[in-house]
Amino acid sequence: MAGYIGSVPVPQATETRDVYTATSNQTSFTTGGYTPNFVSVYLNGVHLAQADYTATNGSDVVLASGATADDTVEIVSFGTFKVADVLPISGGTMTGDLIIPDGDLVLGSTAVTATAAEINLIKGATARGTTAVADGDGFLTNDGGTMRMTKVDTLATYMGTKITGGSLVFIASTGAISNAASVQFRAQDGHFDETKYDHYQFWLQNVIPATDAVSLIAQTSTNDGGAYSTTNGDYHNTDGADDSIGIQLSNLSLGSAANEFGINGMFNLFAPHNDAAYTSGLGTTVSGASNGNYYARNVGGTRLAAENVDAIRFIMSSGNIESGEIVMYGIANGT
Repeated sequence: MAGYIGSVPVPQATETRDVYTATSNQTSFTTGGYTPNFVSVYLNGVHLAQADYTATNGSDVVLASGATADDTVEIVSFGTFKVADVLPISGGTMTGDLIIPDGDLVLGSTAVTATAAEINLIKGATARGTTAVADGDGFLTNDGGTMRMTKVDTLATYMGTKITGGSLVFIASTGAISNAASVQFRAQDGHFDETKYDHYQFWLQNVIPATDAVSLIAQTSTNDGGAYSTTNGDYHNTDGADDSIGIQLSNLSLGSAANEFGINGMFNLFAPHNDAAYTSGLGTTVSGASNGNYYARNVGGTRLAAENVDAIRFIMSSGNIESGEIVMYGIANGT
């Protein structure tokens, strides 16, 4: 910057100076260019007020009153300058608050619309609440330094694979049964998985038949539920009789009256994937009979074939299942 001895001061400004000798009554003077409102005009050394001239088009300065011949007109225009406290466009460090109006921060072509409350949740600056988590809810996770959104359903499945060493893992539920011919659990639905589970456990809750004097039985399949073993003699039950169409889970006279609450209890299925041995099951149930009595008993039996069982269904010996619920758990194999 001209006019200084030694170091140039900061901030720096530039100026352009045009000097004219006026003709008689001359009003218009063409400059080398200026920024409107950044112009000073001098007439014979006297600084003119802005009301004494017009400088709006970036080129011409027009005096309000014509100059006298040989008057000296000096026009000084100032260029832009760099303030020391400006963040450079190529980078830099900033201190203090940067306030950007909502929707005005754009990454690529995507406007960032997160509220302060949402940002505080992400960085952990907000107290934890008690909002219930439901299927389908989003879950933010750090994937090797990249933030990704997944669902709590996916997280639950993953956590289930990490629970090992004999732990009981929820797999599925029938929900409320309503007049169903049978209910089934199958590998194709993710219910049987020998890479995760050694054994399985089924909890029976108020499983009521649609008709009187029947029993609840379990039948196995080796083709993912395409067909079940149903021939009399396919199974041994706890009494050793080789005469059953399924593994017996209740007394032989389940009742369906209003004050008879069906069968309740637990049934274990042992290593159904082991095709070098028979598949067996054992449990304990309490069931209401059609005579109004309740019976507690050990139940179970064996499929008389060494095969890989990948599906099981629960069915009444006759008629439908009127109501109830069956929940399936897996015994994690520790891998």
